[in-house]
Amino acid sequence: MNPPCGRCKKPVYPTEKINCLDKFWHKGCFSCEVCKMALSMGNYKGFEKKPYCTMHYPKSSFTIVTDTPENKRLKQQTMLNSQAIYKEDFEKNKGKGFSVVADTPEMQRVKKTQDQISHALYKEEFEKNKGKGFSIVTDTPEMQRVKKTQDQISDIKYHEEFEKSKIRSDAPPPENRRDEEEPGNPRLIQPAVQPRPVAPPTGGPRYQALYSYTAAEADEVSLQEGDLILNVETIDAGWAFGFNQRTGQRGMLPANYIRPI
Repeated sequence: MNPPCGRCKKPVYPTEKINCLDKFWHKGCFSCEVCKMALSMGNYKGFEKKPYCTMHYPKSSFTIVTDTPENKRLKQQTMLNSQAIYKEDFEKNKGKGFSVVADTPEMQRVKKTQDQISHALYKEEFEKNKGKGFSIVTDTPEMQRVKKTQDQISDIKYHEEFEKSKIRSDAPPPENRRDEEEPGNPRLIQPAVQPRPVAPPTGGPRYQALYSYTAAEADEVSLQEGDLILNVETIDAGWAFGFNQRTGQRGMLPANYIRPI
């Protein structure tokens, strides 16, 4: 029994039969669904089991979906499902912070290229910074004042250590001290050697403190109103170096806190 034609529904004989799109067609009936242009097996395009020409082949189009409460609920549900899947994958891969990359020839070539680039950049930076191994400090007035203050403090410490060692050198040796401790020793009638106190400097300009000042640094001296300052030496516009007769300290002090007498 001959099958019916896909368009005219009449029987299709084997001599004129075309088998396409799961149907049998007469040669004359196998034409475009829109313009009725005759088609062949080489130029047709099928859509929903119907033949079309290239010009009238249906094109896919997008449709706008209304943002209804139901669609919003579905969207939110989809997001929740995505988050749940992401969290599940995260927990599975937790602690697997690295992935093994196969050491293929291509990877070796890329690694070698990166090493060469890094070496070239390093060499370029080295050539730019060549000869810049030190920095020159500008000899500003502030740096000169700090340097001079440090030198003066070193001199003061040296003199203090010298005077202390001088006092210790005047003490009797240990064997003489043992003789003095023995009873009936005539040396007991000799007065003991007393250390000579270091006399404060008396020469140089004399100044008087106008205001009280609390030392903020280790190389500064504190002042009280009325203190007598000796051997004052002006260092720069704002600071001076002197000896506070009341405390026996030497160091830096603000120049506008004292006046000459």
